[in-house]
Amino acid sequence: DLLYLDPPFATGNDFGDYRDDWKISDAYLQMLYERFWAFRELLADAGVFFTHLDWRATPYAKLMLDELFGPDHFRNEIIWSYRRWPARSRRFQRQHDNLLFYVKDCERYNWNQLYEPLSPGTLRTHGLARQQAVFAGKRRVNSIDTSENSLGAPLGDVWQLSVLNARAKERTGYATQKPEALLERIILATTNPGDLIADLCCGSGTTLAVAERLGRRWIGCDRSSRAISVSRTRLTQLGAHFSLWHDAEIADT
Repeated sequence: DLLYLDPPFATGNDFGDYRDDWKISDAYLQMLYERFWAFRELLADAGVFFTHLDWRATPYAKLMLDELFGPDHFRNEIIWSYRRWPARSRRFQRQHDNLLFYVKDCERYNWNQLYEPLSPGTLRTHGLARQQAVFAGKRRVNSIDTSENSLGAPLGDVWQLSVLNARAKERTGYATQKPEALLERIILATTNPGDLIADLCCGSGTTLAVAERLGRRWIGCDRSSRAISVSRTRLTQLGAHFSLWHDAEIADT
């Protein structure tokens, strides 16, 4: 129902937990394309797909996914904005990642609207009242307060969420661990309890841990033994029940 992919970013770095020794090249883009194609085939007819990249590969990934899913099946480019220690450079500081959101069927995919708190200005002017737009023809001319309470502002496509600091309770020690708050938004917005979620570059197991906590079924894969060890420990601590398979066992199944 939901497939989330957080592949190597082509940084050329050794993170200790794994080596992202890719650079943007024909080989790297072919690797992404083959996985995008395969993962689209794994989606349910009403499934949704997210891939998490940064400035290096996102433009290329967008073109490939437009080809595979169709441009009309693109829903959002989500900007995950965060603060980190700045480095001197002759450019603006790079302080965001990109998540591309596609759907297999434009009409059938699941959508649960998420909201963020109203701004201080809105609260001062309107309090908690839900506003209703007033139109003159197709032109919005005003808004009025209704008797209903507002649920908040519909969540936008720029998410300001902190990266995990060294003392965060959810920190596992895995170098490129993503915060649970990031995956929680994706899972809550696009799935329901009991749905099946897959993270096929699962790293520290964040997607799996959030899916478990929210009552979703999950499948996690990774080629790194360190990632499998960290994810297994994390899920065991949550009381999750799961089976662990290795490549040779899968090939014989």
